[in-house]
Amino acid sequence: MTGVRDPLVRGYFDLSAAEGLGIGSCAVYQRSGERLKVLLIDLTPGGYPEEVTEHLEDGASPLPEIVPGAIGSYFRPKDSEDNDAYALLVRGKAELSIQLDIGVEGRDNAADVLALMKLIAPKLITDASAPSAKPASTASPSPKSKDSASPKGD
Repeated sequence: MTGVRDPLVRGYFDLSAAEGLGIGSCAVYQRSGERLKVLLIDLTPGGYPEEVTEHLEDGASPLPEIVPGAIGSYFRPKDSEDNDAYALLVRGKAELSIQLDIGVEGRDNAADVLALMKLIAPKLITDASAPSAKPASTASPSPKSKDSASPKGD
């Protein structure tokens, strides 16, 4: 996906922070030369579905339903010189973004960020970001006794 062998990796995720929405990032850098950032994964509270909608209106592809109730997009910029690609997923107040800043020439880098999002989003987008569930309207009935299970009582 990145073409970088033995990369430098820095980051952390605290899924209990921000009232359970989670926060954190992970960055992958080239080990040699200027140590350019190749990949960034970022989890932040404060997702904006409007940003995803803007991406979609600008031609981005919609993400499939990876996490119930989420909206997302992924794309590769048309004027890309670094084979970069991006994916954004928002559910409730949680936002997960993947930025492949330097992709491998000849690969489908948009498909790479999509695959990575499918892999990590279910682990990083927590239940705290889900829309609140409706309360149960009725309690479950108690099991019937053997005698009342059939109308004839047998």
